[in-house]
Amino acid sequence: MRKIAYIVGVVVSLVMSSCSEQVDTSARYVFKEEIISGYLQKHEQYSEYCRLLKQVPVSMVSKTSVYQLLSARGNYTVFAPTNEAIQLYLDSLVKKNVISEASWDAFTDSVKLDSVRKVIVYNSIIDGGDNNGYFELNSFPEGTAGATTAEFTVANMNDRKLVVKYTDDPDSILVNDCMIDRKNHDILAVNGVIHSMHNVVSPSGDSMATLLKNMIDSGKGGYSVMSKLISVCGLLDTLDRIKDDVYEYKYQTEAFPHSVHRTEESAIDFYSPEHRYFGFTLFAETDEFWSRKIGKPITEITVDDIYSYIDNLGIYPDAKRDKNYKSEDNLLNQFVTYHMLPMRLSADRLVNHYNEKGYQTSVKKPTVAIYEFYTTMGKRRLLKTFESKESNGVYLNRFPVLNNGRRDDYHEKYCEPKNAGIHIGEPNLEGEFNVRNGIIYPIEELLYYSDNTRTQMMRGRIRWNVTAMWPEFMNNNIRINPSTDDKYRNVYIPTDAELGYQYLNDVIIEKETKFFYWTGRGHGWSNMQGDEMSIRGLYEVTMKLPPVPVRGVYELRFGQQCGGSMRGMAQFYWGKDIDKLAAMGIPMDLRQGAHYLNTSRGQIASDIGYEADKDDDDYNAEIDKRMRNNDFMKGCEQYIAGSPGGSTTMRNNDTCLRRIMLRQTMDPNETYYIKFKTVMDDDTRYFYMDYLEYVAKEVYDNPSEPEDIW
Repeated sequence: MRKIAYIVGVVVSLVMSSCSEQVDTSARYVFKEEIISGYLQKHEQYSEYCRLLKQVPVSMVSKTSVYQLLSARGNYTVFAPTNEAIQLYLDSLVKKNVISEASWDAFTDSVKLDSVRKVIVYNSIIDGGDNNGYFELNSFPEGTAGATTAEFTVANMNDRKLVVKYTDDPDSILVNDCMIDRKNHDILAVNGVIHSMHNVVSPSGDSMATLLKNMIDSGKGGYSVMSKLISVCGLLDTLDRIKDDVYEYKYQTEAFPHSVHRTEESAIDFYSPEHRYFGFTLFAETDEFWSRKIGKPITEITVDDIYSYIDNLGIYPDAKRDKNYKSEDNLLNQFVTYHMLPMRLSADRLVNHYNEKGYQTSVKKPTVAIYEFYTTMGKRRLLKTFESKESNGVYLNRFPVLNNGRRDDYHEKYCEPKNAGIHIGEPNLEGEFNVRNGIIYPIEELLYYSDNTRTQMMRGRIRWNVTAMWPEFMNNNIRINPSTDDKYRNVYIPTDAELGYQYLNDVIIEKETKFFYWTGRGHGWSNMQGDEMSIRGLYEVTMKLPPVPVRGVYELRFGQQCGGSMRGMAQFYWGKDIDKLAAMGIPMDLRQGAHYLNTSRGQIASDIGYEADKDDDDYNAEIDKRMRNNDFMKGCEQYIAGSPGGSTTMRNNDTCLRRIMLRQTMDPNETYYIKFKTVMDDDTRYFYMDYLEYVAKEVYDNPSEPEDIW
């Protein structure tokens, strides 16, 4: 469980330093049966680090020092800088004109001094909490799909996920560009592990905006052309946001509950997020790409060159062809913002592997095709990320032909060149690129929302985990956090009344609502990717939906797991005017299972047309039609009903169903909302959410090619 609050980041952006040097190659230390603070105190080479540990409090509202923290029980990973490392760090501050000489006495500003101390201390420690454990070298994260870098799953005390880089030399491992000592690593203590560092681990505190400005000024960095486009579209101010200072203050002053104790079924504590960070992902054509396309050296390419190039291609025909680049109606603005997501997606989160069919967490290799749909910045449009066993990496807007028959495996059969999508390259996470609030992925093909992309999206099934709608869930490490610590498994989102505004920009949480989220880790629930929403109390919640790709008639479907007896009933509302949403049909009873209505007093037999699959697929198709007549469907075949590695899919589990909530004409230029409101007086009954689907009439009512079961 983390024990710190936010850091006053006065000079974090000034303190990057080089970390390349030769290290000791002799044998490493053996096991030491003592606490971390005791070990560090006994070794003179860490005396300066120990002094800082004793000076720095665990938070701005606590008098407990970090040294005392490392004297307590826990699971700490400590990247301990030697005295020489700290001196090198002070030398780097002299070169950056932060101080006049490499001495602590050179600081004339006490706020700056405190900030530098915290940079050294907070960045050096990962608190694994009560259940997560600590990180020895053999448990460091590994890059996906052959990548040489990866992020730790748990943030450090500065709330940054440190980056591991692997080199051709298996004994040379770097953490944020700083090499781990080949001798003094994996020093085991009672409460964690120590890795000796010859440089201070100090990731950049800069924003994405600062990184892009530097590339504009220097013409270097690999994305200077895209940086210019982003700047003229007026987006740098947005990309400069790192955290919500109002939320930080309210959290520190306990203006709203830090935790909520739930007593229904079993007593569980849910914890409010400690922060409200902003984040961004940019998929960017490289400078080399633009140099080839425009036929000019990178430094000579202008905004007008890019505008003329994309205008001549005829993309976004409905966009305005003018110089008002800051308008969402403008051609250049629509081109640029389709490259941007309002959330920071690390490489292992571009798609989310967990309990899809055939996936093994011990192997971590793609199996069946999986995908995510996200809503872009600017004019709201869908962007799809996709990976399969055959794709050899993650792609944007890939639409292969899949083996999607009832007895097939949902692997790629083939992919036409026009539907191959764009491969997402490995991001640079080193040095100045390791910014606080964003990540840039290189792409080598032109990305835009083409007619073919929109048509292919419409011709497929658009399925998304509900948490993909909310950037705050990804930016604050809430969505499917791998931790088994209750602090991260059980999350409470404060109501708008408690907080004074919305934590989730796209969700209105009314006063008597308890908005709970479970990551599902360690539970084995029959949910897509394991997680679920559990909204309780006399709830009323309104949510903004993602856009549809093209105008047409769509079904909106609700993924449901009805195994619990404490589910409730909710009236469902839908429409374009958030203040005048229309009630859609009769209340939705979440207690309804395949054969029974599950109540707290027992099961009541009911018939929705369900029968388990048999060997006769024609008969199975008839059962599917019968259920659809009652606005029900079996669960999807793509995911396992339970923990990874299981054999029973959601389709073959009679507690997993899909509800057809509505069939309506929808337009991609409109914004639609859904609202769920309890119709029961019992505030112990709760509303469950897992995933939603858009399915166009061309898919669900196709006489020549019926919708697949996946």
